[in-house]
Amino acid sequence: MPSRRTVLAGSAAAALAAGAGAASRAEASPGGPGGPDRAGLQAALDRIVATGATAALARVDSPAGSWHGSSGVIALGRPARPAPGGLFRVGSITKTFVATVILQLVGEGRLRLDDTLHRWLPGAVPNAGRITVRHLLQHTSGLFDYTAALFGSVDDVLNARYRAFRPEELVALAAGRPPLFEPGTSWSYSNTNYILLGLIIRKVTGRAYGREVDRRILRPLRLRHTEVPGTDVTIDGPHAHGYEQIERDGEIVPVDFTDLNPSMAGSAGEMVSTTAELNRFYRSLLGGRLLRRAQLAEMLADPAGEAGYGLGIHQLPLPGGTTLWGHTGGIFGYVSYAFTTPDAGTQLTVSINPWPGDFEAALFDLIFTAFGVTAPAARAAAPSMPVLGLRLPTA
Repeated sequence: MPSRRTVLAGSAAAALAAGAGAASRAEASPGGPGGPDRAGLQAALDRIVATGATAALARVDSPAGSWHGSSGVIALGRPARPAPGGLFRVGSITKTFVATVILQLVGEGRLRLDDTLHRWLPGAVPNAGRITVRHLLQHTSGLFDYTAALFGSVDDVLNARYRAFRPEELVALAAGRPPLFEPGTSWSYSNTNYILLGLIIRKVTGRAYGREVDRRILRPLRLRHTEVPGTDVTIDGPHAHGYEQIERDGEIVPVDFTDLNPSMAGSAGEMVSTTAELNRFYRSLLGGRLLRRAQLAEMLADPAGEAGYGLGIHQLPLPGGTTLWGHTGGIFGYVSYAFTTPDAGTQLTVSINPWPGDFEAALFDLIFTAFGVTAPAARAAAPSMPVLGLRLPTA
């Protein structure tokens, strides 16, 4: 079967790319000398659309000023440009919110990182007596990723798209599979870990994890456009549409995946937000507003695996020595990237609605421009950055 990232690269994609310049928009607050390179940022955003997206949004916040922009179209056949401040599904960026609540509970003495899963959810999965809260946060539990069982084929995705899932159902999908390794001996990204952490939050507090995210993070930071949607299938506000390429009657066609039941991702990836509010969240987190000093240090200590994964947050080393902290996210129709400098000085969030092609080089141009990587040799040494989240099966 042809690659979903190469089909439909003909007339429809050409028309989309032709409209990207007219359907692009950039707005900025005065940054003065040394502020964001607005022209360079917008040019990189336009290249993301031209090389592999129907739409893209981005925002940079720095001490020297702010910039936000958009490119592409709201939807195929609708050439209006997306609003730079529009909403999008953030996918696995949800995990940093969940980890923050868990670490707040640790700071309050209501939970310990070394508590076993058996203490809070006895019998939920095999090895529950040897898996700790820290293992779940850092993806060192060895638990099978339930999404590999739930989404084994494209038909599975289509059948699950509007179904409401209880978190216990998702955990059960993983519980029936053998562990990948003994807890603490290796690293493997598993959405099951964060479904379990959502259940632990409910067990400790007596409230659903989404209510705790709202009470502890969204309201204090005034993140009025960020939500935990539960089973709401729509994005309630201005947004660009997201697509997946599906084979129908022997042809690959774009299917609008904007509406879906996000309970399939739950506390591993269901949230909706904006570029401005994700920047504010990561600035507040790394700036010490959400966690006590000891818990923030734990979050960032001893990153594991190829992603340099801490506790609900991971690293992105840039050429030249700077290492960013943040998270990537993927859910059907959307991919997102949110990163900040360790001193909480500069943040970048990007939302992309993928289209057949390869936007990675343009994305790194955007990242390098946002964080001031200017040397040609340094820019040529782009790191790898896998998207951590739900993707359409390729088989």
